[in-house]
Amino acid sequence: MPKTGQIRHSAFVPAWWLSNGHLQTLWASIVRRTSKPLTRRERLELPDGDFVDLDWTPGGSGPLVIVLHGLQGSLNSLYARGIMRALQNRGMRAVFMHFRGCSGVSNRLPRFYHAGDTGDLNTLVNTLREREPGTPLAAVGYSIGGNVLLKWLGEQGINAPLQAAVAVSVPFDLYDSARRLERGFSQIYQHHLLRSMRLSVENKFRHRLAPIALDNLQNLRTLTEYDNTVTAPLHGFAGANDYYQQSSCRRYLKNIRIPTLILHATDDPFMTPAAIPQQDQLSASVILELSARGGHVGFISGHAPWKSCYWLEQRIPGFISSSQTVSIPDKKERDDDTEWLPDQTGAAPIPALTATLSQGKREPS
Repeated sequence: MPKTGQIRHSAFVPAWWLSNGHLQTLWASIVRRTSKPLTRRERLELPDGDFVDLDWTPGGSGPLVIVLHGLQGSLNSLYARGIMRALQNRGMRAVFMHFRGCSGVSNRLPRFYHAGDTGDLNTLVNTLREREPGTPLAAVGYSIGGNVLLKWLGEQGINAPLQAAVAVSVPFDLYDSARRLERGFSQIYQHHLLRSMRLSVENKFRHRLAPIALDNLQNLRTLTEYDNTVTAPLHGFAGANDYYQQSSCRRYLKNIRIPTLILHATDDPFMTPAAIPQQDQLSASVILELSARGGHVGFISGHAPWKSCYWLEQRIPGFISSSQTVSIPDKKERDDDTEWLPDQTGAAPIPALTATLSQGKREPS
């Protein structure tokens, strides 16, 4: 039986007019118009006295799918609206978990969320299992939400009660991602994120005493500076590098024991190709599908700009649906690292990741 995961060429074909990672990343925010799906709001109380807000799609009799957003995301994010509607159209129920403070309502405690905080996801999963022990459960995570999901799966190992998981455009190495966003055109994304994060901090501590010094907040110009000043001290890390080292999901991938699909593009402008895990860093339950194009949470195909196809909204529900036909292995099978994956049509194996990356060694600006 195989002891490592698979790295495969993605079947994704990028749109001809979106020829690089930046265009793939930005296209939807410029041209896509989609309404927020009809949802029901639930407030989930957490063991530490805080809460997260959940948005549920109505109806559906298939598996229940948890959706986790990226940095400063919410149900207002276009990719979130798209996947919630796509899952619902396939007969699945979806529950969107807003990280703390991201639902439009400030959370109670003097803290936020971060890329390595898996406790709230664990609480949600346990709550859903208690409510519906017989319902198949899956999860999808985008960007930092994907990092949280993969890290949690690695922490749980054989105890993760999911049928399947999908992670998209994951910053496997947070140090690498922080440095990449300080260079070239990627600084535009950093500027946008920092502006949103600084505003969140200001709003949260406008009428309450902050447990950390915020005098220099407006002068923070990089994510590393922000993480050193806000994220690390607020959440118990020694500094940004300690936060990155403890929270990056790449070292947890070997311990994942449920069928997991990772979708990634080598031209992702939020990180370098060096962040992408090698095959021996993946467990036998993991497939990493790589595309040369796709950007960050882009993956847009189609024959004409006015008929864009958001490929993730086909691939993700398809993987989750196919995983329902896979029987759950018992503990011995999992301990033996038995390969446990649904059928993967349309994706060709990649002989060696290093050889693939060497063909496009020059990073995007």
